[in-house]
Amino acid sequence: MKKVLLAAMLFVASTFTVSAQYSLENLSMSYGEELKDNDNKIVKIVGEANGKIYALALKNKTYSLKIFGSEKMNLISENPIKIPEVKDKEVDFEEIFLLNDKLHVIGSVYDKKQKVFRLVGTEVSEKGVLSSKNQTLFQAEVESKSKRGNFYFRQSNDEGALLIMHTSLFSKEDAVKYDVKLFDENLTNLFEYTEKVKFDDSKKKDYEFFIADMELNYKDDVFLVINESYRDSKAKEKIEKFEVLCFKKENNYKKEIVNIDLKNNEIINCKLLSSRNNKLQLVGFYSSVRPNGKANKELKGIYNATIDLTSNNVDNFVFNEFDYETKVKLLGERKAKKGRDIAPRYQITHFIEKNDGGFIILSEYQMIVVGQSSGIGPLAVTPVNYIKNEIIVTSLKADGTLDWSNVVAKDQDATVTSMTYFIFGGISTGSFGVGIYVGIPIAQMGKGPEYLGAIPIYADGQLHILFNDNKKNKGITDMDKIKNLGNYNNAVPTLFSFDNNGNITRKDPEEAIKNELVIRPGVYYRTSSKDYIIYASRKKQNRLGRMSLTK
Repeated sequence: MKKVLLAAMLFVASTFTVSAQYSLENLSMSYGEELKDNDNKIVKIVGEANGKIYALALKNKTYSLKIFGSEKMNLISENPIKIPEVKDKEVDFEEIFLLNDKLHVIGSVYDKKQKVFRLVGTEVSEKGVLSSKNQTLFQAEVESKSKRGNFYFRQSNDEGALLIMHTSLFSKEDAVKYDVKLFDENLTNLFEYTEKVKFDDSKKKDYEFFIADMELNYKDDVFLVINESYRDSKAKEKIEKFEVLCFKKENNYKKEIVNIDLKNNEIINCKLLSSRNNKLQLVGFYSSVRPNGKANKELKGIYNATIDLTSNNVDNFVFNEFDYETKVKLLGERKAKKGRDIAPRYQITHFIEKNDGGFIILSEYQMIVVGQSSGIGPLAVTPVNYIKNEIIVTSLKADGTLDWSNVVAKDQDATVTSMTYFIFGGISTGSFGVGIYVGIPIAQMGKGPEYLGAIPIYADGQLHILFNDNKKNKGITDMDKIKNLGNYNNAVPTLFSFDNNGNITRKDPEEAIKNELVIRPGVYYRTSSKDYIIYASRKKQNRLGRMSLTK
């Protein structure tokens, strides 16, 4: 049974057991059968292969693997994820990946005696059953359990290889060690590199060492971007070493260093993207530097650098200051007229290559507010408020110069009560930082934060951004008039579409209908430029579905 309602994505009744389809303008959604266990939430859609969809679910701190049929999106099987022990020690779940149709679960375990932080991989059968054997991926020597560091993951675009990095601080040595390894679909090690960097901060002011990002291109080449900076108080200069480490397969992964000259500005962050024609793109925020060499830290604008990987030459390095109209939307007219810069609360969430060779960068306002813990000892709970508000959309031309800029107005937040609090993917101690990924920990998903954020859709040369919003914001694109999302269970979808000049057309449901399913933008999987596997729910209903952009 199908029922079509224009401009709405919803299920009218919870009695549907077959797929239903709805549309919002030229965006259509179809859903599979209702998932009965409402407490077992999907927190990641792993991928699709061999007529099956693989998803990770979480219930009461227990992870499980759900397998669905691709056609009907019906649940075929579900198995708990129990990684085999390592030397009689329980292994903590880290991640799960589908590599060339082969499923692997990744876990970590700390060895207190040897001071070794191990990472292991366990293959999963087509039926979702974990192997009884582990494969050791990392044995990282660390200073202590509290400084065991983190593992960071980057899957190749073709999903056939996995890049993993471990970083940890050695405070007694004033050093940081990072290990990088590349694995194929069988978790066979193809390349590895280790370096321990000594901090040189005794005579240098405002010293920082920052591993900003890592990338893996279609050739299985590996890239790291590192920013090391300090202030020379005598010369009144900001000294910045901004470089990319290249490990190319054709050169047997021999380290090559590309230095990017930088003066009078400070790099705040950096994202890498392997683009067409064997190029490596770098984008990020930058700040101005005072006459005494001290960085202002506020966001001045967005830069773009292009590295030709054939020659390792830097083809261009362009700084684009935020234009007046964008500043007015973010700061207000009074502050924009005074030339104020933007507060450093925006994270680059998406980096998209356009059909014309240019790029689109989405930068979302993000904050994490940790409340006061209540309770005693290990039973204490801490409220954590995740805030994801407006998105700065920046379109660059192929030469890195500004094409257009605009702002998606939204106001979203969700609070999670956690037994322990941990910011996934970002650590900083003193002058050492890692910025590979900043997001919501998987352990916090399924409780509300995944309703926040947005899904960008770039197809046929046009950008669309889908997110959940308060129904009272219908038709509103003005930052000053937008209302908070409120109860995300009552959210309605909205679609912001951009033309070639960056002008926004907002598309809302004609009317909000009760009991409609709400998409969780934090849990989706892109199968092509126009098709996505999504996860949506409403109170006791949970369903897996597909979202497609139609003409």
